[in-house]
Amino acid sequence: MSTLLPAPEPGLLLRLAGPLQSWGLHSHFNERDTAAFPTRSGVIGLLASALGRRRGQPINDLTALHMTVRTDRPGVMLRDLHTVGGGLPAKATVTTAEGKKRTGDTGTLLTHRYYLADAAFTLALTIPRPATEDHALLDRCADALRSPHWPLHLGRRSCPPEGPVLLGKSDDALHHLIHLPLAARPATGPEPGGRPVEFLADRPLNHLPALPSTTSDTGEDGSHPSGELNDQPLSYHPRQRAYRARPLYRRTLLLPSSQFAGLGKAQLTALGHYLDTRLNTTEGSRR
Repeated sequence: MSTLLPAPEPGLLLRLAGPLQSWGLHSHFNERDTAAFPTRSGVIGLLASALGRRRGQPINDLTALHMTVRTDRPGVMLRDLHTVGGGLPAKATVTTAEGKKRTGDTGTLLTHRYYLADAAFTLALTIPRPATEDHALLDRCADALRSPHWPLHLGRRSCPPEGPVLLGKSDDALHHLIHLPLAARPATGPEPGGRPVEFLADRPLNHLPALPSTTSDTGEDGSHPSGELNDQPLSYHPRQRAYRARPLYRRTLLLPSSQFAGLGKAQLTALGHYLDTRLNTTEGSRR
């Protein structure tokens, strides 16, 4: 008996990996946090930067894209302590909210900035309707990611990606999101049934083209939100930044141990082989 899978969706496949990433959610003043995974505001901002859009320009076409994240390596949370304004003459210290200059013991500020160290994620940016204009948007974004107008960064300018961000474009991006080699160490022993991998998205995850054999022991299909994030960007204008809340969906799939390609050269070699034989071909772009 065959399993009915959801209709394929065209989209882009991205790889977000680097020594440091930082995807702010509630950052205010001297406390700069990070989410445990790439946010919609951060990824859409990355696309806007690649396209050369300035902060006040519209982003409605980009916010229409759906985003599904696969967590290859969650990384480790890192806190970095910064001091600002210390040892400077009064006229050069940090300005207060009243427009005055800080003096004496208040001249030095402490800031805490949080990062994900050694994390790796694979993303699918998809369009649910195969309309001509949507395909044109994917093509423009792909071209921009290959040759970005401004340098790309993983949430913060101090966090460059470790290599090319774009893996490719596919008519069935979610299929490849599930099957692409993972940037994670292979298992040291047999793992019957596969290893758990978390997927996160901005819409229900029961649309993932996952086979029954990959369903986790809990049987959860990600059809109900697990929470809410305030990371849907409305405007990046410096004086009028605006975001709205959106639901967060989570789902765990059990992927085969053979898909865990290791780190460094081993993973890049496996990834390159997959792209050459299954994604960047006429047949592979469909499946």
